[in-house]
Amino acid sequence: MNIVSAAARSGFTLEHHETVGSTNDLAMDHLRRGGASRHFVIASSQTGGRGRLGRQWVSKPGNLYVSLALVDPAPQPLAFQLGFVAALTIHETLLASGLDSDRVSLKWPNDVLVDGRKISGILVEGTPLADGHIGVVIGCGINVANHPSETLYPVTNLTAAGISTTVVAVFSAFAQAFDKTLALYRAGMGFAVIREAWLDAAHGLGGPIVVRDRKEERQGVFKGLDPDGRLLLEQSGAIVPVIAGDVFYQSEGNA
Repeated sequence: MNIVSAAARSGFTLEHHETVGSTNDLAMDHLRRGGASRHFVIASSQTGGRGRLGRQWVSKPGNLYVSLALVDPAPQPLAFQLGFVAALTIHETLLASGLDSDRVSLKWPNDVLVDGRKISGILVEGTPLADGHIGVVIGCGINVANHPSETLYPVTNLTAAGISTTVVAVFSAFAQAFDKTLALYRAGMGFAVIREAWLDAAHGLGGPIVVRDRKEERQGVFKGLDPDGRLLLEQSGAIVPVIAGDVFYQSEGNA
């Protein structure tokens, strides 16, 4: 099966490129031109890939680099929840690729870990469209054959984790999983289901963490997610909701 038929089987359209600046940028252009929803842009490599907070996403050949263009996938105030939808999608993809569930976990807000090491990146971006609708692009990178050496967190890839597979096979599982998680999410109405599934696979739940943002560092205990998806941090007996930040664990020597 090729990637076009893999996408079509799950109700998506797809365009494939060898090398692009950013799949997210091309997916956003697709929406701004009036393109249809549920459209994938996939590339063999990127020269301008990026992650959260403007960080560079190294994009060498051998991994999956894909962005999904959606129209009105959620009310604008809830669009950040699509990061959880994407994380669950990647979680399901990795299980379908042969990893045992006890090796795959989720790190707030939208990282996916294998054996405690980051294996993917997710970037959600939105834009108002000319017809009054909202366009959202969900960019995902999954390390299949390689991973960068200099990163903020420990990282890995499927080959290093003992899984022999191909980018096409990973994408096929990814498309099927995304169709499933979008149906569960139901444009925001099903976030409680997404939240419960995310918590079932959460890394470090109930343990000590450090949350760092651009202004401060907060230490506490990871108590879960509030109904909207904010991290709940227990500090001195009080529960504090956290909207944004980077999470570190004791196992990383940072908490």
